[in-house]
Amino acid sequence: MHLFLFSLLIGIAAGAGLDDKKGPLEDKVLDVPEAAPVPYALYQFHAANPDVNGFRVSGDSEGKIQISRDGWLYLEEALVWAHAHTHTLQVEALVDTEPVEGPFTVTINVLDINNHAPSFNQTDYVAVIREGSVAGVPFTRVFASDLDDPESPNSHLSYSLVNQIPNKHSTPFFQINTETGEISTTEEGQRLLKAREGVVYSRSQDGSSHDALKRKFDEYCSPIQDVPYELNPFFTCVERAEMRRLNPLEDPDFVLFVRVEDLGGQSENALSSNTRVNIAVQQNLWVAPGPITIKEHLVTTYPMLIAKVQSNTQSALYRLVQKERLLPFPFSVTPEGEVMLTEQLDREEKSRYTVVVLAEDHEGNELDPPIEIQVLVEDVNDNPPVCHLDETVFEIQENELPGSPLGQLQVSDADEENTANSLLSYTLQIQDPETSSPMFSIDDITGRVQSRQLLKRRDATEYRLTVRVHDPGFSTECKVVIKVIDVNNEVPIFERSDYGSHTLSEDTPVGHTLLTVKATDADDPGSGSSRIEFHITAGNEDGVFAMETESNGEGRLVLVKPLDFETTPSTRLQIDTRNPEPLMAGMQYENQSTAFVTVEINDVDEAPEFDMDILDVVLPENTSLGASVITVGAKDPEGKLIEFKLEGDTKSWLEIDPATGEIKTKAKLDREVLEAFDVTVIAFEKANPQLSSERVVSVRLLDVNDNVPKLLETQAFICVKNPKPVILSATDADSAPYSQPFTFTFPQSKKSPNWDISSIDGTSAKLTMKKSPTEDKTFVIPINIKDSAGMGVTHKFEVRVCNCTELGYCYIKPGEHGFKYGMPITIGILGGTLGFIVLLLVIVFHRIKKDNEKRKPQEGETQPIL
Repeated sequence: MHLFLFSLLIGIAAGAGLDDKKGPLEDKVLDVPEAAPVPYALYQFHAANPDVNGFRVSGDSEGKIQISRDGWLYLEEALVWAHAHTHTLQVEALVDTEPVEGPFTVTINVLDINNHAPSFNQTDYVAVIREGSVAGVPFTRVFASDLDDPESPNSHLSYSLVNQIPNKHSTPFFQINTETGEISTTEEGQRLLKAREGVVYSRSQDGSSHDALKRKFDEYCSPIQDVPYELNPFFTCVERAEMRRLNPLEDPDFVLFVRVEDLGGQSENALSSNTRVNIAVQQNLWVAPGPITIKEHLVTTYPMLIAKVQSNTQSALYRLVQKERLLPFPFSVTPEGEVMLTEQLDREEKSRYTVVVLAEDHEGNELDPPIEIQVLVEDVNDNPPVCHLDETVFEIQENELPGSPLGQLQVSDADEENTANSLLSYTLQIQDPETSSPMFSIDDITGRVQSRQLLKRRDATEYRLTVRVHDPGFSTECKVVIKVIDVNNEVPIFERSDYGSHTLSEDTPVGHTLLTVKATDADDPGSGSSRIEFHITAGNEDGVFAMETESNGEGRLVLVKPLDFETTPSTRLQIDTRNPEPLMAGMQYENQSTAFVTVEINDVDEAPEFDMDILDVVLPENTSLGASVITVGAKDPEGKLIEFKLEGDTKSWLEIDPATGEIKTKAKLDREVLEAFDVTVIAFEKANPQLSSERVVSVRLLDVNDNVPKLLETQAFICVKNPKPVILSATDADSAPYSQPFTFTFPQSKKSPNWDISSIDGTSAKLTMKKSPTEDKTFVIPINIKDSAGMGVTHKFEVRVCNCTELGYCYIKPGEHGFKYGMPITIGILGGTLGFIVLLLVIVFHRIKKDNEKRKPQEGETQPIL
């Protein structure tokens, strides 16, 4: 029937034209889509020998690929990509039954078609989120897979949220990463998600939440009710609310409908599947109190309660961490979460404390993220004003107009700024020598001193003032000296007007002194009128140079920024010299107060320069091979060709394009092997590799759920007469949120009538036998362990139920070794046996040696001659 259909197909194809499917008998590579309708013509081979009357095919055909007598290679059955991606055949040309040409190799590549819908690893997911969780931070993840070609778009999966129930205001509270399936809150979710109201009470002494609930109920419902708890409708209502708090996913707050599509979700022909995510919102009790304000030097009983915190885990232990390590830490915390102040505070010593509170379990593991409490120290007026100088000196020229400013008195107060405690007022108390009317005034708020009259040197060359400065509670006196100096009627003059040309290498270090200039002033020595200052007023637009003034009238021209030949190969600097005191009215500075200097810069071949100083990269550990990590930019100041190389990649995970500086992945990343690492990028001149620069690229890997929980032990035993539960412990190399807490269950299809399993904590569970067998028996129990994201596999756990010795170990009859010992026990038995043999040999050799010594003849004796 197939031959008839194939002949018909060839006849139709001949009319349609299959010339591109014909050719000489030779090695050939052919492509065929999987699930192609059969019979399907692949290729017609023509032999060179005219006597050929048949062909033969052999090899990896699975019985689905045949060849006709006239050389047509065709499919009898459709090929499946998932079974085999390629088929390698051998084709021969025959004369009757004898091969005359070939064999030639024909490789058939099976092309994947999108015939598998993606599927989730769970039909329902469960997740818990705390109210106020940060937007964009994943709290759970869904995972789907596709059996199509992973290198093709057919298995490129895209996740989306179809619906959120409830959604009364059409406001999405959740979002999903389309590539990874990670689910997080939106900004609206962070702000608006609220837990249902429940019962909050302190932990009980014996750890029983039910007993603590009863005591709390009796405390609020005094007098105690005569109605039994289980019949009291008020208690049962509260009890149901508490049970929901302990098992929130029995009645979720939100249900998310999640869809996954292949073809990247970009095609109408994409295949899809759906799942549900049940989400419970829990109250976040672990909230940092607002800023706490405490008065300094507060007189009270210490320790004093200042705040209270409560973990989301009732059994949490609290601990404080000092953020500033150098100062005393006057805080403590009680087991109930009460934060206590242990002594008086001093604002002038420290005005703010940051108290970090940790919530941990008994093993020191973090239960909640650390929170910070800001403690602000309120100021009290306990500091007097302080004069900055024992004696403040001001200068004023004679004949300056009344109202001329002399300067501002510098006084400070250690109390808090911009408060009444540090508000200062100034009063002029004494002037010496005294005059009929005050010669000076002081602003009572700013402390600014001014002249009130024309001053003459013949009247007095200096005045001494006493100024009282006070805040609301304290006062102090400051001394001020005012010198009346000669009028500034002479200008400073340079010793040279042109300091010539100077040459600097481009790599001259910052701080280098180029030259020293000098000027003189004929005014009174030691006064502001004769004091000389130097300033660069032209040619220094980039601020590369600066003038440093010495007290002897000299100035140093100093390099304060790196030189750059490519930007400024030369410059002409103008330097002016000036007095701090104003010139006499009508006078101006002359050309003699200006000098010039020319600076020439010699070019230096410099190393390449990077665009950025800090290069930090964060990427998930499942980043695909060849993905771009970062492109490092650099250039050569002289415009020469540069290249890049990479050093310090100990795991050989990365590679760099020598021409562009683009860093890509070249091997699989693994956070469990190395979470963070640094590599060094070196940029160098291609023609002169010795000229190079380096930058460190810091890489941090984000965890993905690529490990399943594993049992720490796979064997155990139970004594028949004293059966005790077996403790199962598991570990997962991933970190949160892809690790603990684990769920331990029996597979859905293999529930055991003889065993129960119950959780102990996030990493262990209890396996309990319901009924003991009457004789020794070994059970192989399948146990499914999943992480917090719902990912896991089924493990085999072997339990032997046996009669035990008095020491509590299984009794093994002689000749029976059905129960396997572990490697350590086996090595111990072998080691003990070998040790015993060695000891026995030592004893035997020792006895033989003693016997030989006894047989030796004594001195003077002769041995008999045989």
